[in-house]
Amino acid sequence: MGKQLSEMTLEELWQLFPIILTAHQGCWKEWYQEEEALLKKVLPQAERISHIGSTAVSSIWAKPIIDILVEVPGDRSLFAYKDLIVHSGYLCMWESEKELSFNKGYTENGFAERVFHLHLRYTGNNHELYFRDYLNQFPDIAKEYETLKRSLWKAYEHDRDAYTNAKTEFVTKYTTLAKEIYDGRY
Repeated sequence: MGKQLSEMTLEELWQLFPIILTAHQGCWKEWYQEEEALLKKVLPQAERISHIGSTAVSSIWAKPIIDILVEVPGDRSLFAYKDLIVHSGYLCMWESEKELSFNKGYTENGFAERVFHLHLRYTGNNHELYFRDYLNQFPDIAKEYETLKRSLWKAYEHDRDAYTNAKTEFVTKYTTLAKEIYDGRY
């Protein structure tokens, strides 16, 4: 029998769960909506639940992983919500005082059909919403982002951190522009 996910090194996890990019799939919106409905029941105190990441941009290729941002009021510790999310099938992958990150759909045999990343944060810590909206409004910039991601894909297929870091400058540039354009939207 193989190792449990919790026993694997980061490198072993990256081998089992490589970066995969695919053309946009219409089912991603539906998968998000179904998961959002579940999360609203589990976390009725959430102030906003949002579909973020490239699967929320209908014109570009993406990793087939639904990214979800859950914003909660700042009057409680984020850790107060942790067990509720874990009992909904998520694994807590990373935590700090300002963010908890969860995954769902990672198995000892690789990805399940539906895979989710949940980012739990305090209300207002939501820069991804601006980036998402900007890419949806400006398809030419979205295509530039897709081109960048596809150029990085094979080089960083088994190194998620390097893949993410190589996109940071682009994401930061357009998130900053989006915040200027959509000032106060979120």
